[in-house]
Amino acid sequence: MQGTQSPSAPSPADPGFKLPEESASPQDSLPQTTPETAGRPVEVVPGTATAPVAATDTSTRDLAIGAVVFVILLVVYFFVRNAFVHHLVVRRVAPSSAGSAGWLLFVGLGFLSAAAVLAIINASKFLTFAVTGPLVAVGLIALVAALFIGRR
Repeated sequence: MQGTQSPSAPSPADPGFKLPEESASPQDSLPQTTPETAGRPVEVVPGTATAPVAATDTSTRDLAIGAVVFVILLVVYFFVRNAFVHHLVVRRVAPSSAGSAGWLLFVGLGFLSAAAVLAIINASKFLTFAVTGPLVAVGLIALVAALFIGRR
């Protein structure tokens, strides 16, 4: 047969693999001198000039899950809007004011949930003042406006 080799038997002088000799105490196997870096604190550097730490890229799967969650939240907020408008009309608020307050509630909740979903999807990329700040600001302004319009 081609390619078959018979294993060579170890010679009687060479036993092959040998276990290290056992020492009297476990400390004997350790080095007797300490390195100069042993006393210094440990530094953890997240990135260097050659390999800086960058924001991780968001996968399309994460974006798709986030979009589905956001759409489900919008559907829930639409039913909340209808219940809020009905509640205001029962409290003798004008239907036009109640409708405006309901839409402002929907917009406010939508913007706040958009900021939350983006922050959960990829915090290192979307949880910045440039992205989250305007979403939260518009959401809070819309919620406050909904409460003030709903009081008329």
